[in-house]
Amino acid sequence: MQLENIPNLKNLNSNNFFLLAGPCAIEGEEMALRIAEKVVTITSKLEIPYVFKGSFKKANRSRIDSFTGIGNEKALKILRKVGETFEIPTVTDIHENEDAALAAEYVDILQIPAFLVRQTDLVVAAAKTGKTVNLKKGQFMSPEAMQHAVKKVKDSGNENAMITDRGTMFGYHDMIVDFRGIPTMKQYGTTVLDVTHSLQQPNQSSGVTGGRPDMIETIARAGVVTGVDGLFMETHFDPANAKSDGANMLHLDHLEKLLSNLVAIRQTVNQL
Repeated sequence: MQLENIPNLKNLNSNNFFLLAGPCAIEGEEMALRIAEKVVTITSKLEIPYVFKGSFKKANRSRIDSFTGIGNEKALKILRKVGETFEIPTVTDIHENEDAALAAEYVDILQIPAFLVRQTDLVVAAAKTGKTVNLKKGQFMSPEAMQHAVKKVKDSGNENAMITDRGTMFGYHDMIVDFRGIPTMKQYGTTVLDVTHSLQQPNQSSGVTGGRPDMIETIARAGVVTGVDGLFMETHFDPANAKSDGANMLHLDHLEKLLSNLVAIRQTVNQL
């Protein structure tokens, strides 16, 4: 796919990686605008193409009492406001076929969750909206298998698909990133590394997913060196009290230093 096909994506001539970042879930308008404003300021300074990320609802939950959202239309309107306020593209994940057309009215990129990337009807529904489709690699899938997910998008008449690696299951309670998968998946299209979800520790007995945020920079550095086109990470100004995935999120205060380091690495890689 061509990044130029994503509306309002800036800094495309910087030769930097692009960034999909924001909170795991939309918890309210104030928090979404606050996070977006901070990330826009940082990415503008560092000339990083930026897409705001936020889930309008959370369907993959460990427990029935886990936070699922503030209401579909309310959250989607907030995503649209973020996009219009800062003139940036937005991305959200969908879980059911009917979500595709609904979310496509508000955001620029539709994301297929890793657990659902083999669901043909869902992938096709997203593709037929004409929006860019971000396909999360299943935790149970090989990098090579993702070519079939990409083909479903293209066979539906949509050339705008990208693949995001979010780690592979390593036992019952941990994830691991096999960086051999990055060059493999680059054969099939634009490739992104989901840094924060790759550090999840799922299936905890408490029913609350754990994580290793202390390893975020390690994984991100390795991704940039390996040649990913983009990075995905969830960030929040108060991860400890975030309503979803707080255990593996990056604190917003640490984002600028991290991205500055990663841009420096990217510049070095570009010279090789």
